[in-house]
Amino acid sequence: MSLDAAQFDAARAAVLGFVTSAEFGSGALAGVSAAAEVLTGVALVVVILFFFLKDAAAIWAFLLMPFRGAALERARRIGKTAPTVLGQYVRGTATIALFDGVVIGASLAILQVPLALPLAAIVFLTAFIPLIGATIAGILAALVALVFNGPIVALIVVIIVVVVNQLEGDLLNPIVMAGALKLHPLVILVALTAGTVLGGIAGAVLAVPLVAVAWSIVRVWDHPAAVPPKPARRFARRP
Repeated sequence: MSLDAAQFDAARAAVLGFVTSAEFGSGALAGVSAAAEVLTGVALVVVILFFFLKDAAAIWAFLLMPFRGAALERARRIGKTAPTVLGQYVRGTATIALFDGVVIGASLAILQVPLALPLAAIVFLTAFIPLIGATIAGILAALVALVFNGPIVALIVVIIVVVVNQLEGDLLNPIVMAGALKLHPLVILVALTAGTVLGGIAGAVLAVPLVAVAWSIVRVWDHPAAVPPKPARRFARRP
């Protein structure tokens, strides 16, 4: 179907009218403003993270300058336990998330389920949300398999997800998260609910590690023996 000159001119006039309208101008301005805010935020986070990684010890020493005596010792205990617990939690969660993503993604690829790689990425990301993350990813993978491959493949996907979750809970969690602070499931559920209500997905991801760090600070507030040991380095320098 070809366009004659009149139709082409009408389409051109409609496009030009929309581009030059106030609605398009305000929308474009809002889009540019939002993009600038996102880029500025990312740049600011990168710069702050760089200085925290580079001068963390000096920054913490500066913050401890007003403290003396018992308050100084308490602040030192807090500065020691909080990064240790947070690092153990993040490393353990990332290891478990990688295991879940690789195993479930490979299983979906073997079963020829479409979008296996994006689903594996979703499994990896949702694994950072305790209790409900793996369930959400498993339901999504099963729905995709049900739509494109039928109920039998979907049932197999559900079985694989259940087995992976059982291995994660009974084997990986006790081993990988052995050094991290353990929290009761009810505490995790309350933290997830509060984090989701206050901060959405980001709040759900950050709620549990923040609660773990806060509880570790409470434990070492007046008990120096409760400070968790730092993980041993695998590769030590030879003298």
